[in-house]
Amino acid sequence: MDVCSKLKLYIGVFLLQIFFLSPSISRELLNLRQSFHNLSEFPANFLFGTASSAYQYEGAYLSDGKGLNNWDVYSHKPGNKIIDGSNADIAADHYHRYQEDIDLMHSLGVNSYRFSISWARILPKGRFGKINEAGIEFYNNLIDALLVKGIQPFITLTHIDIPQELEDRYGSWLSPQSQEDFAYFADICFKSFGDRVKYWVTFNEPDYQVNFGYRIGTFPPLRCSRPYGNCTYGDSEVEPFIAAHNIILAHIAAVHIYRTKYQESQGGSIGIVLHCDWYEPISNSIADKLAAERAHAFTINWFLEPIIFGRYPPEMQNILGSALPEFSTTEKLKLNKGLDFIGINHYTGYYVQDCMFSACESGPETSKTGGFWAQSSQKNGIPIGQPTELVWQNVYPPGMEKIVTYLKEKYHNIPMIVTENGYGDTNKADSTAEEPLQDVKRVEYMAAYLDALATAIRKGANVKGYFAWSLLDNFEWNNGFTVKFGLHHVDHKTLTRIPKSSATWYKNFLAEHSKVKDHQQAEYAQTSRSYY
Repeated sequence: MDVCSKLKLYIGVFLLQIFFLSPSISRELLNLRQSFHNLSEFPANFLFGTASSAYQYEGAYLSDGKGLNNWDVYSHKPGNKIIDGSNADIAADHYHRYQEDIDLMHSLGVNSYRFSISWARILPKGRFGKINEAGIEFYNNLIDALLVKGIQPFITLTHIDIPQELEDRYGSWLSPQSQEDFAYFADICFKSFGDRVKYWVTFNEPDYQVNFGYRIGTFPPLRCSRPYGNCTYGDSEVEPFIAAHNIILAHIAAVHIYRTKYQESQGGSIGIVLHCDWYEPISNSIADKLAAERAHAFTINWFLEPIIFGRYPPEMQNILGSALPEFSTTEKLKLNKGLDFIGINHYTGYYVQDCMFSACESGPETSKTGGFWAQSSQKNGIPIGQPTELVWQNVYPPGMEKIVTYLKEKYHNIPMIVTENGYGDTNKADSTAEEPLQDVKRVEYMAAYLDALATAIRKGANVKGYFAWSLLDNFEWNNGFTVKFGLHHVDHKTLTRIPKSSATWYKNFLAEHSKVKDHQQAEYAQTSRSYY
């Protein structure tokens, strides 16, 4: 290279650092990459990706035959709880810009993309109407475009959104009819896309969906009763268990269809995704340790134990007794080992205090139907981890290793995939254009949580993948566009995607992982040749 060319290259690199990363941030990113010692723990075939959901990303809310879903209706309803008054009619416009977004993923070096299907885009009126072929075509095009770039599609069938038609007709998850609708929808998806899709998720975070939708009433269908919330309709002590029961049976109906009709020929696997906070006893007392176990039972295990063992958790049975719905003998046979992997959405950890034998401030979990426990981010005024701009999230990397190890031991090391993990920050009215891009705290968070995950894997946890939430800043439910989790900033006036420091870090991390695996394979090949 001549002197002139070298000078141009150096100037280009210098300007890029000035524009995108300050020198101090560049050093921090480099140090974080160099301090990561556990790269070798992730297998060569480990899934590294980014995650998204249809309602939060796609936009195009009535385009090409799509019907209304529950969040379309809720977000347009006066007096809703969305902080900035926004909706996801456009969102990140992923529907029209998916090829651009796939190019971003490819540039990062990910090998998988977790996305969900808009149920109302495929079946605008559920089983009561026709299949929308334009919706089938969109997802076929998305899947094919991913595969061209070497990115595995990882599909969630429903990520909280459901056709409004089903809510209007029979109350969605409060009716057993929802099982039939979900099975019908799942069958169409397996048939249409399963020849190219190897990873299926039935539901995303039904534990949160039931709690927010039917106990405290802050998500559609806005059902609750006092003292849990102030809703027009609902019964917080009864309806959450009915909705959860129907979701569990809908999951197993879809799994039964997949295993009997498609799995052998298509060669894929199917699971469910739970929101998995880590719950740490606030003291060493037996009461608080049992309370932490109840916290897991009344959230995560509420769904996993029926699906895997065919029964509700003993902790729930002991407290709720006949208030829990029952599974028939036939249903129990189908429920046994009703998944191939557990999806883990993990963000933070909490301390847990017993409320069965101790007085607690009133809250959704402190009651009998909540499990008699209370959560807190602090103990003696000291936070469990570094606070963030989000009141519910503290940075507690040990929680990643602990929740993975807990599920490993409780469920016989069934394969696990971390389907979401990410760091949230908020819009700041006085920030410069560059500040949102310099997200060093997100980089530190990802590095620490991946390090904790690698430690769990080294100790024997059967973890198969990790998905960062999220590729893009997007619509964050009742937070609207005020909260950001993206590796890329989205300018909502132009919809331009701009990489943040975290995108650069993740790209470098994946490149380093690839180098480590290539080196290991080369060493293995050399050893094999020497042996023979």
